[in-house]
Amino acid sequence: MSDDTPIWTRDEIESPCVRVCVVHPEARICTGCFRTVDEISRWSKMSADERHEIMAELPDRAPLLRKRRGGRAARMQRGG
Repeated sequence: MSDDTPIWTRDEIESPCVRVCVVHPEARICTGCFRTVDEISRWSKMSADERHEIMAELPDRAPLLRKRRGGRAARMQRGG
């Protein structure tokens, strides 16, 4: 094999998976990559355009996981 042999590459967007696969019970998105379960299961079948579109939306989903509806902060606000 010579050094000028072309290397096969795929022109696809990488997966945003960070191997922290936990679905948030209220937001219903993965706490690691912020994709929905449906997006995760269909990822390999999606077109590159669909994947790019989802990748662009992921940063905006992060705040959905930061909202808390209870816990210590809520008790402190209620005076309890």
